[in-house]
Amino acid sequence: MDVFELRRGELPLLISQPHDGADLPDALRVRLTPEAQRVPDTDWHIARLYGFAQAMGASLLRPHWSRYVVDLNRPPDDVSLYPGQNTTGLCPTTRFDGGPVYREGQQPSPDEIGERVERYWRPYHEALANELERLRQRHGAVLLWEAHSIRGECPFLFEGRLPDLNLGTAAGASCAASRQARIEAALAAQRDYDWVANGRFKGGYITRHYGRPEAGIDAVQLEIAQRCYMDEARFDYREDAATRLQIRLRRLLEAALAA
Repeated sequence: MDVFELRRGELPLLISQPHDGADLPDALRVRLTPEAQRVPDTDWHIARLYGFAQAMGASLLRPHWSRYVVDLNRPPDDVSLYPGQNTTGLCPTTRFDGGPVYREGQQPSPDEIGERVERYWRPYHEALANELERLRQRHGAVLLWEAHSIRGECPFLFEGRLPDLNLGTAAGASCAASRQARIEAALAAQRDYDWVANGRFKGGYITRHYGRPEAGIDAVQLEIAQRCYMDEARFDYREDAATRLQIRLRRLLEAALAA
């Protein structure tokens, strides 16, 4: 199986979905706890949710493999993006609920982690960087939209209830102020979903690493509380709720792209 799927578009927009993959290599699956074999920390159905963007002309990039293989939104040296807070690693050994990913004694060695970086992490990032450059060369500027979702309540990672829509721009460093203002204005204009900018989720490695407004690359992350479009307990997609959310997502993308 390929590491990723890239669908090229012609808009100056790349939607990266680094946690949409849910597949596990057979040799890895048997090393995981029964709970982890369900890959519960997947950004479930994100590719389906953003499927409308292909018809808009966006490029879409998604992996096939689960974040339990390697987390594509972590730096290759595994430095924490949120110092002092609970988090998970480059090759996670702890689930979002605080439980173990691996059976006793089955955790990956440093050498194995390095092999996963080379086999899975680098190809995704090479494709991401190349597509950003293609679009930047074509248009002069490009928007990288990091599409994510997570359970709305996850005490191991954050207190209380997560807002529905969580915009992250590395506290303004990864995106031009004018573009962020347009996105925030679109968020403020709707009443269906509560939202926050640069709250608990300020953007992961991809947002922070690739966002270079001074070079014509703006990067934003939108972390969606999964209750907005799916059943968080069963992982089932809710068509009616997702359709409503897609209307708002389209308007956010249109606002972000407005000249």
